[in-house]
Amino acid sequence: MNLKPFAADPQKSLGRQFKEAPSKLRNDFQRDRDRIIHSGAFRRLEYKTQVFVNHEGDMFRTRLTHSLEVAQVARGISRTLGLHEDLAEAIALAHDLGHTPFGHAGQTALNRCMKEYGGFEHNLQSLRIVDSLENDYVDFKGLNLTFETREGILKHCSNKNALKLGEVGKRFIQKKQPSLEAQLVNFADEIAYNHHDIDDGYRSGLVTFDQLKGLSFFNEISVEVKSESPSINEKQCIKSTIRRMMNIFIMDLCQYSKAQIDRENFNCIDDIRNADPMIGLSEDMAKKQQSLKRFLREALYLHPRVQAMTDNANDVINSIFEKLMQNPGLINITNEQSQNELAILVSDYIAGMTDRFALQTFKKLCQSKIS
Repeated sequence: MNLKPFAADPQKSLGRQFKEAPSKLRNDFQRDRDRIIHSGAFRRLEYKTQVFVNHEGDMFRTRLTHSLEVAQVARGISRTLGLHEDLAEAIALAHDLGHTPFGHAGQTALNRCMKEYGGFEHNLQSLRIVDSLENDYVDFKGLNLTFETREGILKHCSNKNALKLGEVGKRFIQKKQPSLEAQLVNFADEIAYNHHDIDDGYRSGLVTFDQLKGLSFFNEISVEVKSESPSINEKQCIKSTIRRMMNIFIMDLCQYSKAQIDRENFNCIDDIRNADPMIGLSEDMAKKQQSLKRFLREALYLHPRVQAMTDNANDVINSIFEKLMQNPGLINITNEQSQNELAILVSDYIAGMTDRFALQTFKKLCQSKIS
């Protein structure tokens, strides 16, 4: 691995919360990645929504497949920029661990339920999972990941919450940056879900080829694809266009970020932490990304069928939360906690549910059915 001097280095890691003997076979970032992959929270991502609820069809992305796709993009970018691939992969695989069932709709609903108890935010929940909720080790709670992986999981955070998080929250208060590996995962995430949501939207029948051709960047690339392969069918054209669009975004990200970095004289990761963000897209591609996000919002996320799933998610999450707050014994929670502590425990329980388990729990506890 040809690391740049400003890349994260497991030999110089800021360490784990609990000291452990080093592995003879793996660096610390590899160990983080492996612990994440073997965690229960990671396995549950297979049955958590990306856009479409899990029972909508077998071919749509889940949080698990999305996380794998983000990890693949992140590794490629890391390799190109001379950064640590294992760290980027670990962050990418963990970045969605805290997501609720039913995707963003579930998060919105749980955040509303938790409003008077401090709210709910999925990347804070991801950190909570790896720091304390996973419970497979005798000597410590959580997965005891390195500081570098933990800071990458924590994408954003209010000062109020940052003050409660110790060292990993300090950069939000001090206005510093995380590692370049953490910065690039944020962009890999957006590139992956923007383009793969186009694919899932088309597969579902909610987004048509004609609608996609109304998106200027998509149309420009699809015309190129069609001219190079006149006999290509519609599905193949869309797939080829998406691949080419993704490649253009990734190439631009690598070239723009490298130029940004090269203008500076970074000698170590601390220089990165004290600088402005270095990973990004060119102005032109940033505008294309925004137009793509607007298109997906209007054509897919606000589609009546998706909105119906959103409404169902609200009903399920709200009903389960109310039921468990009134009857915590249903999940073996005693009445010894304060209301705030009880709400956090109930929130942890709901956030850890898969789509299917949430629907089953709703039917069981709330004695109702959902379409």
